[in-house]
Amino acid sequence: MPIMAERTLLIADDEPVNLQAMRAILADDYRLVFARNGREALAAVSKHQPSLILIDIQMPDMDGYAVCQRLKADPATSAIPVIFVTSLSDVGNEAAGFAAGAVDYIIKPVSPAVVRARVHTHLSLVRATCLEQSWRDAIGMLGEAGHFHDHDTGVHIWRMAAYARALAEASGWDAERADLLEMAAPMHDTGKIGIPNAILRKPGKLDADEWVVMKTHTTIGHGILTRSDAPVFLMAAEVALRHHEKWDGSGYPDGLAGEIIPESARIVALADVFDALTVQRPYKAAWPVERAMETIRADSGRHFEPRLVARFEAILPAILDIKQRWDAQEG
Repeated sequence: MPIMAERTLLIADDEPVNLQAMRAILADDYRLVFARNGREALAAVSKHQPSLILIDIQMPDMDGYAVCQRLKADPATSAIPVIFVTSLSDVGNEAAGFAAGAVDYIIKPVSPAVVRARVHTHLSLVRATCLEQSWRDAIGMLGEAGHFHDHDTGVHIWRMAAYARALAEASGWDAERADLLEMAAPMHDTGKIGIPNAILRKPGKLDADEWVVMKTHTTIGHGILTRSDAPVFLMAAEVALRHHEKWDGSGYPDGLAGEIIPESARIVALADVFDALTVQRPYKAAWPVERAMETIRADSGRHFEPRLVARFEAILPAILDIKQRWDAQEG
């Protein structure tokens, strides 16, 4: 969104005195666009793409409710916050405003302090939403960068992350922390960006020297992701470093065992293996779910924590629902 557009407000009211009052309150801080009726308001939205709209309800030719409903029905404008500024103060009018899609309701005559505060609050929410989307975009790009030169697809990292979230919640994680893991999990192989293509795409087994290089993707990923102190990247760094450790201590890079391995990495390790076994790749057919589960059960106490294996089996119907949804996107 252009910088100027972030500061643009549309004010729609059929009374010039009301438009002038809003100009006096907001003109020092924002670029203002004005409309005198509903149709002008819709045209102004299309032309100026405001970040927020303050609109009267009682206007000629198209009232504020209708304008708001039109905006919310259009994907191009549905995210723009709409605040009704009106003399209609009944509870029913306010409820109708929210039902139409408004985010707030200011009663005339307006208080300058209230108007400024409400506008600031809702623009802050818009910026926060844009920032969160930017973070999710960056997470997706880092996740896919880690698989750019190998056989895995973008769908793999998101399907695996959904498995990890489901297992985390089944293991007692609260929704906020499980959401963090779901965002962090796709970055578990970010370090593969530092592994030579000849090793990543080698058709046969890696030799001893190549395997030493391959193992460094854990520390490379950790080094990249710890450059941020944001919680999602710190968890991603933890997972990147430890998702190849094994419950019995036979994993890498440090041979950690048992509960010393972060639970986030233990969860992602199981989710990652299940997904790898049950999907088709150029070098293998997809395994039936039962065969994959037999392998995971056999590795309980060795590769995987037994408690997590049991919980994964308990939620297998939910896991298969997730698989079906993501498989449909991959197909």
